[in-house]
Amino acid sequence: MKTFSQKPAEVEKKWIVIDAEGVVPGRLASFVANRLRGKHKPTFTPHVDDGDSVIIINAGKVAFTGNKYTQKKYYWHTGYPGGIKERTAKALLEGRFPERVMQKAVERMMPGGPLSRRQMKNLYVYAGAEHKHEAQQPVAIDFASASPKNKKAQ
Repeated sequence: MKTFSQKPAEVEKKWIVIDAEGVVPGRLASFVANRLRGKHKPTFTPHVDDGDSVIIINAGKVAFTGNKYTQKKYYWHTGYPGGIKERTAKALLEGRFPERVMQKAVERMMPGGPLSRRQMKNLYVYAGAEHKHEAQQPVAIDFASASPKNKKAQ
């Protein structure tokens, strides 16, 4: 029996949409990273982009557990000496681009490298409930009800 290796021309991509309202960001990011890579498919091939396209709506309404909302810090460096900067999750979610919390969470779950950067282009994150991909007829996945741990207990 020969080992199966998928060719790029044989890839079938699907579109899925996930509502992130009240969902724990890390659990959702792990699920989305697997979908983007295509690891949920039996035809998974590590060197081929055979993952699905994922749309995340209501990314500005994710719910951190514990004290992460006020204590979790996101760091970046400006490139200058002493140029390390930080922002809390609260500042990001209440700021101008709340969808960056989910983008960074998914990006940091990906393995890194040229293929991962290509697969990240199949991720579309929106802070509100509207998205512009209705023409692709995305399938809605109810991630919050898949497990009680996926949604923050109120």
